[in-house]
Amino acid sequence: MASVDICICTFRRAFLAQTLQSIARMDNGGHAIRVIIADNDHDPSARDLVEGMREQLPFPLIYVHAPAANICIARNACLDHAEAEFIAFVDDDEVATPGWLTGLVGKAQASGAAAVLGPVRAIYRPDAPRWMVEGDFHSTFPVFVNGAIRTGYTCNVLVRWNESYRKLRFDPALGKSGGEDTAFFYQLTALGGTIDYAPDALVDEPVPAERASMDWLVRRRLRFGQTHGMLQSGSRAKALAIVGAKIAFCGAMTALTTFSPVLRRRNWLRAVLHLGVAGGILGVRQATHYGHSTPS
Repeated sequence: MASVDICICTFRRAFLAQTLQSIARMDNGGHAIRVIIADNDHDPSARDLVEGMREQLPFPLIYVHAPAANICIARNACLDHAEAEFIAFVDDDEVATPGWLTGLVGKAQASGAAAVLGPVRAIYRPDAPRWMVEGDFHSTFPVFVNGAIRTGYTCNVLVRWNESYRKLRFDPALGKSGGEDTAFFYQLTALGGTIDYAPDALVDEPVPAERASMDWLVRRRLRFGQTHGMLQSGSRAKALAIVGAKIAFCGAMTALTTFSPVLRRRNWLRAVLHLGVAGGILGVRQATHYGHSTPS
C-alpha cells in the first residue's frame, strides 16, 4: 500500500467543509493518508473550520497558515509539509468521488508515471445557459499532444514525491495571475517525468453563477494561452507566425459556425486561447485573477 498526502489550498471558501467530507467518505484503498490544508488568507480564516472538521476525518489533518493571497505560497507550503510517497492536489471547491484516490494511485503504480491526472466534472446550476451545459465548457481533462500529456493541472492530480521531483516548487511570480500549475508540470516533464491519465479518478466541481458566463470563459482561456506563450522557447518570429495562422483559422471557423450556439463559442474560445499565446510570446503582462474572493 502507498502513503499519500492530500493537499488542499484554500482562500476564504466555506465549501472546503464539503470537500473534506467527500474525502472522509471515499475509499482509501488501505493507503496511509494525511490531509494538508494550506490557508492562503492574510488571517487564519479557515482554522476554525478545519479544527471543527478534525474529528470527522479518519485521517490525520494538518493545518498550515500560508499567507497571503498568492496561490503558489499555499501550494509550496503543502510541498514543504509533504512526507508521503505520493502527493495529491484537489481544489477547495470540489467533491471527491468514492474511487478518486484509488483510481489515481492504481494508475501511478501500474504505469510508473511521475504524475497522474484525473478528470474534473462540472456540475451546472439549473439556471446555467443551455449552450454552456450542452458544450460542457467548464469540465477539465488533460490535453494530449501526439499521444502524450506534456503538462497538467492541480485541480485533480497525483504526483510521485520522490527524490527526482522533491525540489520542484511553484513559481510565486505566477501566484496571482495563474498558470503556475502549467509551469510546474513543464518542469516535471523536463526532468524526464511522464504524465498519465486515470479517467475513473473523478472529482466534481459545482459551477457558481459568477463563472457561468462567456466573459469568464474568455478571461480563463486568455490566461491559459498567455501562460503557454510565456513558456515557449525558440524563435519568437516562427512561434508568432504559427499562432497567427491558428488565430486566423479559429476566427474563420467561428464565422462558419455562427448558427451553432455551442460550436461558435467553442471556436471563438480557441481563437482567444491562441490570442493569449501570442500575448505571452510578446510578454504582455497577465491580469490578476487570484486573491480577490470574499468569504462564502
